[in-house]
Amino acid sequence: MDDSSIKKITEFIWEVKRQGEMNVDVRVFASEKLLRDIKKGETLKQASNMAKLPGVLNPVVVLSDAHQGYGACIGGVSAMDSNKGVVSPGQIGYDINCSVRLLRTNLKASDLVGKEQELAHSLFRSVPSGVGRGGKLKLDRKELDEVLVGGAQWAVAKGYGTKEDWLHIEEQGKLGGANPEDVSQRAKGRGMPQLGSLGAGNHFLDVLIVDEIFDKEVAKVFGLEKGQVVMLIHCGSRGLGHQVASDYIKLMDEKYGHPDFDRELVNAPIKSELGKKYLSAMACAANFAFANKQLITHWIREDMKHYFPHFKAEVVYDICHNIAKFEKFDGKEILVMRKGATRSFGPGRKEIPSDYRKVGQPVLIPGSMGTPSYVLVGTKEAEEKSFGSTAHGAGRVRSRTEAHRKMSFEDAKTDMAKRGIFVEFGGKKGMVEESPFSYKDIDEVVRVSDEAGIGKKVVRLVPKLVIIG
Repeated sequence: MDDSSIKKITEFIWEVKRQGEMNVDVRVFASEKLLRDIKKGETLKQASNMAKLPGVLNPVVVLSDAHQGYGACIGGVSAMDSNKGVVSPGQIGYDINCSVRLLRTNLKASDLVGKEQELAHSLFRSVPSGVGRGGKLKLDRKELDEVLVGGAQWAVAKGYGTKEDWLHIEEQGKLGGANPEDVSQRAKGRGMPQLGSLGAGNHFLDVLIVDEIFDKEVAKVFGLEKGQVVMLIHCGSRGLGHQVASDYIKLMDEKYGHPDFDRELVNAPIKSELGKKYLSAMACAANFAFANKQLITHWIREDMKHYFPHFKAEVVYDICHNIAKFEKFDGKEILVMRKGATRSFGPGRKEIPSDYRKVGQPVLIPGSMGTPSYVLVGTKEAEEKSFGSTAHGAGRVRSRTEAHRKMSFEDAKTDMAKRGIFVEFGGKKGMVEESPFSYKDIDEVVRVSDEAGIGKKVVRLVPKLVIIG
């Protein structure tokens, strides 16, 4: 796609008008600096291909953290007509409901001083992480099916948390329409030993400090104050979600074939039997991810009490990154597929927890390892401009392969030490691949969301302890 196709609408909004086989426009949220990175790969080509699918509604959205993915770009949003549209696993991703949870604690920054390395090491031991690593919980098939239906609510019912936890999760920690019969035995086999574990790749547990407050009123509603210790948990549906995606990509390709312009955008009509089964299996994987983070929250609470007997950690919010959901816009129910994108609903939506409804939905945007993370609040503008969506993180700017070519483990380790961050890691690989060197500038990504009006800044968080697989 050449530069002449991209038209500047405002300082932070660009558009690619429908052309050729495209059914709708592509709307890009980016600064000039971020747009240069977005244009380097196949991101905009992938977005234009997303715009070619049947039933797609105007526009396809590309967010400020966007980069090339499988089929659909990461940082991409497609909305589909519920009757005429299709569902595409490539527009949700392999790590179904990869998502992030924010915990506020009753600790202050000074409470961590002198204990940083010990706490990081203890949390690393308490929360299983890494490729293939299993959780502490041993399930049988019947219990796993209960998890796939009940999500975080199942975990709380088993004693791993409180009702207040799941009340502050997107979809209250339990996506409807989940039928475990639509999940293959292979997917269940992969997921069964992994519940309650962090995984690897860009999944992490961060201990951070509230560093700056941009909106005192909203920060107060979210229970956040300067100098407070908070935690971010970033993980998803582990091997179960990956297998669900693989299974249905294969089934859809066998039944419907794939688009000539991109075989990775294989899809099925939303109303078809196969489309419905995928959405059911996807909901099961999403619920597994919700339960997964609920158990990790429990392990954290138990571990931290060894050091702080009166330790408390409350869920501020838990939000999906890779998901498809039926949502209402202008009174019409549509299917919104978000891949590497965060819901950003403004005040008044019934989907928002009642104690936040007057101000809007919390939006969590984690940075890369060692850089700040942000809490934003959703807006009505986002509902009008981006199907209620905004960025989900810093977004990769270098592939994992390129990161290894240009940075050594020692370089990455030295960089973290200079930043005053204590890191516990399961392997040298992750330290290199997840270093800030590999990611976009999180401050710029968030600035675009804020100034474009699709997510307003509330607080900035700076990391002190980082645990990665």
